[in-house]
Amino acid sequence: MITLKLATSLDGRIATASGESRWITGEAARDQVHKLRAEHDAVVVGVETALADDPQLTVRTPGYDGPQPARVVLDSRQRLRPDCKLVAGAREIPTFVVSTTPPEPVLTDAGVRVLQVRAVGEDRPELKTVVKALENEGLSRLFVEGGGQVTASFLRCGLVDVIEWFRAPIVIGGEGRPVIGALAVAALAAAPHFRRVEVRELGDDLWERYERA
Repeated sequence: MITLKLATSLDGRIATASGESRWITGEAARDQVHKLRAEHDAVVVGVETALADDPQLTVRTPGYDGPQPARVVLDSRQRLRPDCKLVAGAREIPTFVVSTTPPEPVLTDAGVRVLQVRAVGEDRPELKTVVKALENEGLSRLFVEGGGQVTASFLRCGLVDVIEWFRAPIVIGGEGRPVIGALAVAALAAAPHFRRVEVRELGDDLWERYERA
């Protein structure tokens, strides 16, 4: 089960042209994201998101005392900084880097598990191999939180089962950073299709839920 989480402006942007993204959605939407994280085995991001935001990717819902999901970074060249929050907390919360190169001691010595998988295209991890490698680690319910290239890659490979889309009532414009990168869709029939199953209001934001058609 792979769930894709999107948090965007009305026009599908996740950040301004300068990269500012905190916070597009409101507190109620962010609280719901934490609850959704708790329902999954692992939270998955790309290395660009990890470098730009230095996230914790933990469940921080008040009163929550259940297990924390593992953190997974798709990082083909192991660029994750040793001083970032993910690496700093790797001994307390399982933290994985999926790479196309052999494990770097600076990460493994800090407690990070480096999974080496085969590469495709621009030395990027082959996603179906990534999903299988994570499943072998007991991580079968994945919560993918982006960024745009990672989101596009999962959609291109047909791996997304559910989309949780949080949409804020602001407009950023075409120079903002898109939530989904290039999909190379040549015909509408070839585009990934989903069906909307629920819409809720969360403060000023909308929470839309989709399942693969």
